[in-house]
Amino acid sequence: MIQLLPVTGIPEVKPGDALGELIARALAGPLHPGDLLVVAQKVVSKSEGRLARLDSVQPSQFAANVAKRLGGKDARLVEIILRETKRIVRMDGGVLIVETHQGFVCANGGVDLSNVDGGATASLLPVNADRSAADIARAVEAAKGVSLPVIISDTFGRPWREGLVDVAIGVHGLAALRDYREQSDPHGYKLRATLVAEADQLAAAAGLLFRKNAQVPACLIRGFDFQAGEGAAQHLLRDPEHDLFR
Repeated sequence: MIQLLPVTGIPEVKPGDALGELIARALAGPLHPGDLLVVAQKVVSKSEGRLARLDSVQPSQFAANVAKRLGGKDARLVEIILRETKRIVRMDGGVLIVETHQGFVCANGGVDLSNVDGGATASLLPVNADRSAADIARAVEAAKGVSLPVIISDTFGRPWREGLVDVAIGVHGLAALRDYREQSDPHGYKLRATLVAEADQLAAAAGLLFRKNAQVPACLIRGFDFQAGEGAAQHLLRDPEHDLFR
């Protein structure tokens, strides 16, 4: 049986806070072998100081032009997004889809105004969420004496389906993908293309607890048979030569 256990009681996270230690103190009861932890991006970004106040930003002319094209979007916010951007993928209908410096293709470069301070400050994606996950794992192991994998999750839209879903943007201690290719199904059919993004599935499961107003910044998942390994969020990104939609 798989259990999703919310980690509550973590105080409001501020830049410079030792997030791993805060999570370790909030974990109720002993950890079990095979437990894994999913942590919401927002608290990671806060602890790492990945924040930008809108009133400190002077938008470029290009940002102002993009904001106008997007129907009057705040040019300061657009400037922040562009600073996080390696490539603009599409601009249409008030939406700015970009490829971030980390390689993620998402709306607004992962820049978000919610759950920070009422809209005056934007949160940015961690510079290296794999490293963030490893840091949290080390802190929890030091405090609790148990090694456990950690996933950093964020909410992304999907190009072919409505609605948002949490995905893994940082992975430590488990394989991000489970490869069933060349294996046979119960009927003897050899699988040709079945590569399952288990880190994303786990992030999505934890997302059931990470509702915007739930104040649950982390989730302990118990009972899932994950594959231990040196996983990374990069493993979940499709190579451009195999991407039919670029």
